[in-house]
Amino acid sequence: MTREEINRLIAKDLLKIKAVFFRPEEPFTWASGIKSPVYCDNRLTLTAPEVRADVEKSMAQVIGEEYPQAEVLMGTSTAGIAHAAITAYLMGLPMGYVRSGAKDHGRQNQIEGRLEPGQKVVVVEDLISTGGSVLEVVDVLRAAGAEVLGIASIFTYGMQKGIERLAAANVKNVSLTNFDIIAEEAALEGYIRPEDVSRLIRFRNNPASEEWRE
Repeated sequence: MTREEINRLIAKDLLKIKAVFFRPEEPFTWASGIKSPVYCDNRLTLTAPEVRADVEKSMAQVIGEEYPQAEVLMGTSTAGIAHAAITAYLMGLPMGYVRSGAKDHGRQNQIEGRLEPGQKVVVVEDLISTGGSVLEVVDVLRAAGAEVLGIASIFTYGMQKGIERLAAANVKNVSLTNFDIIAEEAALEGYIRPEDVSRLIRFRNNPASEEWRE
């Protein structure tokens, strides 16, 4: 498939199973207090076999095209672990994952799985928003001596803060689909009204403001 075809396929899949769900008239409240017109839970892809197959095959294709030198896939904990495992199986690559913190027992590992210094790693993540959590994973891997080629994620909001953080850390991210495409597909499929698309983009551009609701 072309990259555009992947973008549209995954967008439709996520909407179909309500992994990404738009509700501009009744916004969700994030833990930060931000009023959001979108709810995202890509873990739902794991319980939808057809969608899961689309995601993992697309992830394998994109990693193969964007990071042909990849030697190891490392999932983020916990959402990226299953996707890293399945994609690594399809690609015939080893995988592991990075904990959010080191264990307080046993070998006190933060990186699970074998990782040799100098190995070329791709981080597998389900969602990129402001980029903070995935960059912590990149830092852990770099500290262990890995060469992080970049990130492969299912979905990105494309928020400016996230874009700037990734750029500052010199980290490439490639996503299977993004907020703009999903908003377009949601309008085309009748999940939202066509006039809601511009409101959603305004939210994406400035999540802390509620101007998008006007």
